[in-house]
Amino acid sequence: MSFFIVSGLSGSGKTIALQALEDIGFYCIDNLPAALLPHFAQQVINSRATGMQNAAVGIDARNRAFLAEAPKGLNQLHSLGVQYRIIFLEAEEAVLVKRFKETRRPHPMIDKDTSLLEAIRLERELLEPLSFSAALRIDTTHTTPHELRQQINNYARGTDTAGITLLFESFGYKHGTPLDADYVFDVRCLPNPYWQPELRRHSGLDEPVIRFLEQYDEVRKMLDELRAFLEQWLPSFEREDRNYMTIAIGCTGGLHRSVYLAHRLAGYFAAKGVKTQIRHRELK
Repeated sequence: MSFFIVSGLSGSGKTIALQALEDIGFYCIDNLPAALLPHFAQQVINSRATGMQNAAVGIDARNRAFLAEAPKGLNQLHSLGVQYRIIFLEAEEAVLVKRFKETRRPHPMIDKDTSLLEAIRLERELLEPLSFSAALRIDTTHTTPHELRQQINNYARGTDTAGITLLFESFGYKHGTPLDADYVFDVRCLPNPYWQPELRRHSGLDEPVIRFLEQYDEVRKMLDELRAFLEQWLPSFEREDRNYMTIAIGCTGGLHRSVYLAHRLAGYFAAKGVKTQIRHRELK
């Protein structure tokens, strides 16, 4: 049985995440008071014989009074033998402000004494315990609804099989660092294809850029050392029952060096039998 708790900041995409889970057969309840978590989980356990195998609940700051009960409720889930996973969604403050202004929806924590920005910061503080306990954190700052659905779908299906899943994500530092990365590697020190006019319109997936990068010893050394680092520590994370890790590789624009390295790393670990996913954030 898969039991997911979907939480995160208002405006970060929790509704889309729950809909994505529902589309692949999860029984989903949104805005469940944290104190009712154990009762709902017990109902799911009791209903397995009738076909309910997977379930997900949404918990957020709309139930501020119940958030204090979250740690107690999570402990009770453990006592029931429920192996839950928390999916936590977030986004940069400026993006959340923009989304609320565009939708004209009020933030659930705003009142006559609290501005929108203050409400976002207060909500982030209240949800911090769930964020720290998350098995999967997703930064939706640069993510479309379709991409978010795909990420949730891939994660949910990946948890059905044993072993860790590695998501390799390329990004550009000038567009911000991903909030959801477990590891961030900066490769801006490598030779930059951007300064070759004939390479600017290409990406790190294209043969001209690949040939340019592979002529440099430092590029090969960076790739070898990243492989070795991840290979050395991957077993330790698996022993800690981690089933999903995001490895972010960043260069200046997120189009050349980071794309090349993320693609090569994903291919290497996939060939060794590790479940891998890949996302090039700046390639649209």
